[in-house]
Amino acid sequence: MFRKILVANRGEIACRVMRSAERLGIRTVAVYSDADRDALHVRLAHEALRIGPAPARESYLNAEAVIAAARETGAEAIHPGYGFLSENEAFARACAAAGIVFIGPTPEAIAAMGDKSAAKTLMEKARVPLVPGYHGENQDAAFLLGRAEAIGFPVLIKASAGGGGKGMRIVHRGAEFETALASCRREAKSAFGDDRVLIERYLERPRHIEVQVFGDAHGNCVHLFERDCSVQRRHQKVLEEAPAPGMTDARRREMGDAAVAVARAIKYQGAGTVEFIAEQDGRFYFMEMNTRLQVEHPVTEMITGIDLVEWQLRVAAGERLPRAQDELEMHGHAIEARLYAEDPAREFLPATGRLAHLAFPAASDAVRIDTGVESGAVITPHYDPMIAKLIVWGKDRGAALARLRAALAACEVAGVATNVEFLGRLAASGAFTRAELDTGLIERCRDELFPPRAPAPPEALAAVALAELLLEQDGARERARASGDPHSPWNEVDGWRMNEDSHHDFVFTEGEAQYPVTVRFLAAGQRVVIDGRDYVLEGERLQAGALLVRLDGRAFKVRALREAQDWHLFGDGGYRRFALRDELHGLDVDAGGGSLAAPMPGKIIAVMVNPGQKVGKGTPLVILEAMKMEHTISAPADGVVKEVHYAPGEQVLEGAELIAFEALESDAR
Repeated sequence: MFRKILVANRGEIACRVMRSAERLGIRTVAVYSDADRDALHVRLAHEALRIGPAPARESYLNAEAVIAAARETGAEAIHPGYGFLSENEAFARACAAAGIVFIGPTPEAIAAMGDKSAAKTLMEKARVPLVPGYHGENQDAAFLLGRAEAIGFPVLIKASAGGGGKGMRIVHRGAEFETALASCRREAKSAFGDDRVLIERYLERPRHIEVQVFGDAHGNCVHLFERDCSVQRRHQKVLEEAPAPGMTDARRREMGDAAVAVARAIKYQGAGTVEFIAEQDGRFYFMEMNTRLQVEHPVTEMITGIDLVEWQLRVAAGERLPRAQDELEMHGHAIEARLYAEDPAREFLPATGRLAHLAFPAASDAVRIDTGVESGAVITPHYDPMIAKLIVWGKDRGAALARLRAALAACEVAGVATNVEFLGRLAASGAFTRAELDTGLIERCRDELFPPRAPAPPEALAAVALAELLLEQDGARERARASGDPHSPWNEVDGWRMNEDSHHDFVFTEGEAQYPVTVRFLAAGQRVVIDGRDYVLEGERLQAGALLVRLDGRAFKVRALREAQDWHLFGDGGYRRFALRDELHGLDVDAGGGSLAAPMPGKIIAVMVNPGQKVGKGTPLVILEAMKMEHTISAPADGVVKEVHYAPGEQVLEGAELIAFEALESDAR
């Protein structure tokens, strides 16, 4: 076994690899960019080296810098995690040339599956079922359109070298093909350095089912059962579970055998995943093979009791697979939820900012948290905005689902927009509960999953008023101690007013909504007036920002945390953010004109219009690249482009005015 390894990654996967290595007595080396100088993975490692500036291309994708760090620290092997250099054939070869073990498959296996088009040709020869499509070398746009028309719309354009939903577009009609192809190519070039694509028939209501495979250098190969990863947004997974609901033993054997056949065809070593697209009737087709550990690997670990990273380390060190196929068993059901810094209400737009507060449910044999951040960490625009993975286990799917809902309700994140509440609604949705799974589930259940924001309930307003009063009382006591007259009524927060009833008025805002709240101080105690109704208000502080609130005799607990003038309120699985001032609004275009602002920091990829140009509502104006994805800024109405403020290649900050726009009078209201 190795004595020291370097982990060429960051975030939760770097931390996860380091914990397995620590358990095996292996020392670890972290690498970090300038943006990650104080990151959790840096502190978990035995030693750490800086490898470059914040942009991934200058740090985590800098193969020479990573190998130099391994040499400098005496690391015998490099674990690439997933993403970055994990499926880079040239990097795997460079490791071998440097005398360093690459903890992953051989360069030949990476090459065989790294090109999605070539992989499909190989699988066709191996008689693995394929989705009808084109995966050849001719990349002429007109030729590809012709093949798409021959296949029949809708079709899926996919990056040949892609993965993770990058460089992928669904095209429903020929008129959309050219624009979608150009966008796929740009995104693929940016993410993978390769703009080639393939075309496939787009299946209606497909399921995404993948099989975990493992091979060693002695010719052994097994599968560790399947995972269902159908629940996705923007072609990226949101919830994953193992085993796949509704899977029969016969179908499991058939898919497992097919996955092992794929791995054997390329003499695979290490952890890999064979991904299938499946129809509702159970028919399945080879989609691709990921020659690395997957983000969702913990659900397989939960149902098998196997540490897949330990297996990776043992196989890379030359050992045989620890178990044969007939020694592998499944127990219970596991589900993983990916917690992201993103805004589901804005088409899952990634979010950036400081994590003012971060708390998770207690870890146990049935609840696991994989994270690479802590309270105070910053989610930057340079990398994937994942905050954590929440993984739960139950004796069956119903038990696992109940545990997932409870665990999500216990997650607390403040400081950036997150998908935590959305995940809670998704886990409680009828379709997911009934296991009616397909890759379009989120869109299909949009009304249930994206309800309008309900007004703040009296309980929340009473709680935030109590929290503010307690904070002001602390300040008053401090002022009293520091003053020369500690008994002055001006040092009290009891609502004392000369010639007036004792009361305290607040106006809390939440987005556009304003909530006046009055706390009255009477001889019999405090009362609070909310929306014209009078309640008895009592309460006390508990630990770590928690409050016990009593409203008209009903007691409940919340956690209230102050950040500048904002209050973050967590309770009963919900989250509200209140301010004691008006919120600053974004630079959205109004009916008469205005500006179009960058919704987040990023780089301008393309400008589609010129000053003075008339455009229709929905016309693409600017394409912004941020967090490895493209975001198109479109015209909100028929109008005229007055000014274009940025050119392709320029970096912009969130809120930067990209285009000055004037709506036509016919659109004014």
